[in-house]
Amino acid sequence: MLTRRALLAAIAVAAYGKDGDYPIRKRRKVERLFRSPDGNPNGLEATADGLWCGEQVTDRAHLLDWETGKSLTAYETTSSNTSGIAAGGGYVWMAANGPAGVRAARPHDVEKGGRIVKLDIKTGRHVKNYVTPNGGGLHGLLWAQDSLWITVFGEDKNITQTDADLHFQHSFPVPLGRAHGMGWDGEHIWCMFSNDFRILKFDIKDGRVIEAIQLNNDDPDPHGMTWWKGSLYYCDAGIAPGHVENTSPYAGYICRIHV
Repeated sequence: MLTRRALLAAIAVAAYGKDGDYPIRKRRKVERLFRSPDGNPNGLEATADGLWCGEQVTDRAHLLDWETGKSLTAYETTSSNTSGIAAGGGYVWMAANGPAGVRAARPHDVEKGGRIVKLDIKTGRHVKNYVTPNGGGLHGLLWAQDSLWITVFGEDKNITQTDADLHFQHSFPVPLGRAHGMGWDGEHIWCMFSNDFRILKFDIKDGRVIEAIQLNNDDPDPHGMTWWKGSLYYCDAGIAPGHVENTSPYAGYICRIHV
């Protein structure tokens, strides 16, 4: 019987040749760097101060040292089932992707759909909660070009650009499902599509896919992702859809791919 990981990879491989509009290249070596402090990293955001990590079970936001992975700052948040994080413009945003499925429920947990939780980046103080652009769940968040970028689920799946108060600015459609972590290389958005084990590089003006990087089916299970100094960093939360263990030997680890 095929494992979930092997099945998803087989589906992705079967899709080769059907894309036709963009080149696909095999990923370079995946380097396993360090485990996240709480062991369930599901969101990453690169900054000069360190690597922000959103934990799926504890729903903490950690600022990690780039070299050691040591937590430099840790904030308790009102997120639940955290599936993404962004940092910039004076704030940290957490993607609360529905109710908690592993830990005990808390009064502030999302009951249905999703929520974006905004924190003061210097103090961790809660600033405001926002509904998602379509009221549904979400994974990826990214701060780039003085804007918050959000992966939007549903029939009109897209990446949406807003300002710091979640006012709509721009969006472009995405061709694959389960869009997860995003990274900014200074000109383009890279987005991890977890079901396909594939990373797409987008022209943000029109949503054109410029190229793709394909992971192997035995690579760390892809969740949150970010870009830093010519490399993509991504994390294996150790949890699969449905709040079950993904049985990955890389569960809890943050990894790097040189692009």
